[in-house]
This record gives sequence, C-alpha cells and structure tokens, in this order.
Amino acid sequence: MKFILKWFNSRPSNEDGNFFSTLKDILGFKPKTIELYHTAFTHRSMAQFDKEGNPISYERLEFLGDAILSSVISAYLYEEMPTKNEGYLTQMRSKIVSRSSLNVVGKQIGLKRLIKSKIPEAQFSSTLLGDSFESLVGAIYLDRGYDYAEKFIYDKTIEPFVDIDNLENKISSYKSYIIEFCQKERKDVKFVLVEDKVDTRNKLFSIKLEIDGKYISKGRATSKKKAEEQASKRAYYSIQQKKTKPNSK
Repeated sequence: MKFILKWFNSRPSNEDGNFFSTLKDILGFKPKTIELYHTAFTHRSMAQFDKEGNPISYERLEFLGDAILSSVISAYLYEEMPTKNEGYLTQMRSKIVSRSSLNVVGKQIGLKRLIKSKIPEAQFSSTLLGDSFESLVGAIYLDRGYDYAEKFIYDKTIEPFVDIDNLENKISSYKSYIIEFCQKERKDVKFVLVEDKVDTRNKLFSIKLEIDGKYISKGRATSKKKAEEQASKRAYYSIQQKKTKPNSK
C-alpha cells in the first residue's frame, strides 16, 4: 500500500508530462535531471525560491551555457579556418553567438513553449529566446556532460545556421559600427541617457544617440547596453537609407 501511494504521489502531472515530452523532442535525447530544465526556462518574474531562499531562474544557467557555447564555437572555427588570425576568429564567433542569432535559433526550435514567466508574451524581452537557448545549453552540460552539449550546439546552431560567407557581411555590433563610422567621418557621437523608468516589473533605460549634436535615434531596453545597441541599429538603417537615396536635383 505504501509503495502504491508513493508511486501515485511521484507521478508527473499533465503539465510536467507535456514539458518532458516537448523538451525531449527539442533535445533529441531523454533528459535525466528534469529539475535542471525547469530552472532553465524559469524567468525571474515567477518569483520562485529554493529551500535555502535563493531565487530560481535561468540566469545562472545562462551564464554557464554562454561559456560552453563560446567554447564549442571557438573550437569549430579554429578547425574550419586554419589560416585565419585571432581577430577574425573572434569576430566570427561574436556573430554566431550574438543575441540576434541565438534568438533565431531559440525561435526555430520552439523554446517559447517551455518558458515560464508572469510577463505577458507580448512584453517578452527581445533577448529572451537567446537567453533561454544559452540556459538550455547550461542545463544539458550539467545533466549529460560536455559531449551532449557539444552535439546539441552542432545540431541546432552550427549545421543549420552557420554560413561563413554570410557571416562575413553581417554586423555583430551596431554600436561598434556607428562609432567606427563616426571616427572615419570625423563626427562626434554621443549616447545620452534620457530616461530611467521603472514599470511594474522591469527597469527601462532610454538612450538617445546624437551625431555632431543632432538627434539621430532612440532605443529603450532593460539595460543601457541593450538600449545603446537598439539606438545604434536604428541609426545604422537611417544611414544606409540616406546612402541609397538618389540625390535630388
């Protein structure tokens, strides 16, 4: 009787069963420690804590996954490009692991289905899918080891998405591009914090980009760095539009 009760109480709920099934389809293998993966998709807005009172969220696993991902991509580039120097390899790695690139990977493999958050989906951070991909890599490493994490990165990132020819023409940092552009054109560039706002869940930073004292664009995000990148991206497209616009007679 005790065995039956213990078995009954330990059975996964329908929610856990759906999570496990979806996760297994994404991973391509059976996970062992399911709690790691629950943590990998728990946003801090859930306000969950472990027995010691530590917050439960994907952020620590994201940190770990970022390191594993960088290691695998670095080894891949080193082997594939034996004649390229350190600067080139670093640039290519940055483009592959950029948040925009990882967002595409996260969307393609369907990570949004697993994310647990109290924030409405329409208000999800623009980096959430990329962050979740890195936290998933961290969970795989802890659950199954480096070889499994490496294979997952190859299967989900390198083979379907890495195209060196396209990467060479891709901009990894719009802020760096704007700064270099202004240096070449002998123009003064400034990123000005114009708003530091707190809503019900997130602290938002608004950055105004000025070139030679003139307003060019604005970005708003949950960190100054992200807001600067957003403003720079808008400025980049504005500059490109002016370059392609025919001269008026």
